[in-house]
Amino acid sequence: MGFGYETAAPDRYELLKGFAKENRRNMTENEAILWQELRNIGCGFKFRRQHPIGDYIVDFVCLSKRLVIEVDGGYHDAPEQQREDALRTHFIESRSYSVIRFRNEEISRNLKTVLGEIKRNLFS
Repeated sequence: MGFGYETAAPDRYELLKGFAKENRRNMTENEAILWQELRNIGCGFKFRRQHPIGDYIVDFVCLSKRLVIEVDGGYHDAPEQQREDALRTHFIESRSYSVIRFRNEEISRNLKTVLGEIKRNLFS
């Protein structure tokens, strides 16, 4: 498993690929900070950013460990968004991925702790 079209909905891959490309160009500040760390995590694991899984585009994924990392801003506090996030997480987990979520504030204030949690998930 190594290519986006293997994890994305095949009939919508080209559309999702375009959205993912746009998201990579317009990452949030905290996504960019975490991406720089994930690129150089030094554990022998590779991450992809803005990668389609099914009909969703996840923030980061390590395909070899089936680990998805989501970075959540304040709008994720809204009840409607929480319901959508739960559906999204359920779908992704139903595809044998683990999902961990971090709030923007965790990344900006406790990056070392965030990276420690990611490493724990990679080595578990």
